[in-house]
Amino acid sequence: MRVYLPATIAMLRDFEASGEFRARSGTGFALTPALREAYVSGSDEELEYAALLDAARASLRLIAAEEKGEPRRVVVSVDVDDVTLRADLDAPVVRLAGPVPRSKVAAIHVDAAEAADAVAAAAAVIDAADLGDEDAEFTLGDAEDHELAWYAPQELPFLLELL
Repeated sequence: MRVYLPATIAMLRDFEASGEFRARSGTGFALTPALREAYVSGSDEELEYAALLDAARASLRLIAAEEKGEPRRVVVSVDVDDVTLRADLDAPVVRLAGPVPRSKVAAIHVDAAEAADAVAAAAAVIDAADLGDEDAEFTLGDAEDHELAWYAPQELPFLLELL
């Protein structure tokens, strides 16, 4: 199953150093039966993209929690079999059994530098947006207007070097 794991630049640095990715609380997002049921229509590709966007929004929460976090959303795409569906938390939520080895990473998605201001602003208001604040939701939309860049796993050292 393809799972989208929210992350931060600091978590990518840890991944590069250790060779395995540790999702915060083991939480990821995937095309689950509950997600498919939540949408009236949509191809697998569209629903996978929806799961990736949920992971990108969760990345904002991780950025907000870091003291000196770099304001770029990060999502690590992995292919794993051992997941637990957690529809009680939200339709696309899954829980991983443990760390993910480098060999299971399919791609890394990261905001470009020009998204930094919008991402920093969105991370600052993510909780307010969750509580229904329309202005905060608008600020989140500004960050989500930026597409995440795609990197192959073997490009991670070069990506980190450029940051």
